[in-house]
Amino acid sequence: MTSTAAPRRVLWTHATLATFAGERDWGLVNDGALLVEGEQLRWAGPAAELPAELRAGVADTHDLGGALVTPGLIDCHTHLVYGGERSAEFELRLQGATYEEIARAGGGIRSTVAATRAAGEAELHALAVPRARALMAEGLTTLEVKSGYGLSLADEAKCLRVARQLAALGLTVRTTCLGAHALPPEFEGRQDEYVDAVCGWLPELQRQGLVDAVDVFCERIAFTPAQTRRVFEAARALGLPVKLHAEQLSDQGGAALAAEFGALSCDHLEWLSEDGIAAMARAGTVAVLLPGAFYFLRETKLPPVQALRDAGVPIALATDHNPGSSPGLSLLLMLNMACTFFRMTPEEALRGLTVNAARALGLPDRGRLVAGLRADFCIWNAAHPRELAYWFGRNPLRQVVVGGRPRA
Repeated sequence: MTSTAAPRRVLWTHATLATFAGERDWGLVNDGALLVEGEQLRWAGPAAELPAELRAGVADTHDLGGALVTPGLIDCHTHLVYGGERSAEFELRLQGATYEEIARAGGGIRSTVAATRAAGEAELHALAVPRARALMAEGLTTLEVKSGYGLSLADEAKCLRVARQLAALGLTVRTTCLGAHALPPEFEGRQDEYVDAVCGWLPELQRQGLVDAVDVFCERIAFTPAQTRRVFEAARALGLPVKLHAEQLSDQGGAALAAEFGALSCDHLEWLSEDGIAAMARAGTVAVLLPGAFYFLRETKLPPVQALRDAGVPIALATDHNPGSSPGLSLLLMLNMACTFFRMTPEEALRGLTVNAARALGLPDRGRLVAGLRADFCIWNAAHPRELAYWFGRNPLRQVVVGGRPRA
């Protein structure tokens, strides 16, 4: 018999809330309260304004003693599942080699592909779990994981299965097929044939329930705009949303192409043009900036943050965790880097890891502290949300609530 019992109500009081309820500002509420009913927020606002009829049904109350509460943090761009590491390349770059030179010499993504193919599913899971836990320790509640280190149907599926398994840690996990990440050695000189193969994998990956979106690395060292279009057309035929690694090392016009397909997001964007910005604004495509990669590769070309602001393009942030160009596992450091490198405000940066990161994943049910949305939130030992971007090397996280339940 199906239970008809009402969802349990829990009240969290005496909090400073950063609700992000509007399109601007923190949406700060002093002496605020959150009423959680089941997995959702039933009410969020000043404690004194909580309706009596809602308070009457509360089963449990938590006094937060003035702690800061924000939406749960969302990492909307990672490559978390892979084998091996690439610290030797880090050393080579410090000796003068460029990212492109390393890639063209057989290093870069291909070296990670070899290690990932050699690893079994259990090994990849054992490697990915501590990475995910490191992000969770700083407030992660929703995680995107891309494939792209298998570069065969079997190995891409293996990586996506491992990514799905990370949800058991107490996360929402979205998986993205990035088969068009690099050319595997067995397709050397046959790039168009490889693109055909990637397009052919998508129906099977979808049938297995392993893919939520499709991504491509559109760049001089990766895939052309024409090849990107073919992958996007295959995704569209299956009803899968698309994303794009765009304009990281050069302007390939990828952002405008992605916007043509209604892309959820375009990511990196250091070389983004005015035409690309205008196309993204028309399509409602989110700009995902990746300060970790900018820092680690010692880039000097800044993404056009002011132009994105002026055009009204939502800006998200992510770790871009990967072994070659952004091996970081700190969401809080990404906040600080976005402010120091990209001159984003602390409010813009935190909005980028909550509201706009949710948009970049097509998840409108989270990222804000608003009645009716999912009850994913973080409780911090801080007085004001700007502190989260100000400190680095300090983690003020006190507790995380996911789907209405405190994470153990």
